[in-house]
Amino acid sequence: MTLPATTTGAIAAIVTMALVTYLTRAGGVFVMSRVPIGPKVERFINAMAGSVLVAVITPMAIQGDWGARLALLVTLAVMLATQKALGAITAGVVAAALWRLW
Repeated sequence: MTLPATTTGAIAAIVTMALVTYLTRAGGVFVMSRVPIGPKVERFINAMAGSVLVAVITPMAIQGDWGARLALLVTLAVMLATQKALGAITAGVVAAALWRLW
């Protein structure tokens, strides 16, 4: 499907993406409301979150520039030291920005 590069096309793309996002989230809630959450399902959900994170980070670590790699290392170090996700993410973004500014 192609959309014209006009204002109408842009609005149609935004509305379509918003609808797909909403349906995906609502569908997840709908499905999980019908699945009993036992120990196996809980382990699956916990493992899935980590595997998605690794799938997002690995290509950046392998194919990214040194700023991206530094951001990953700084984020990891701060997260291990403080156990605060927001602080770790902030430190990683600042490290990448400073590397690229240099």
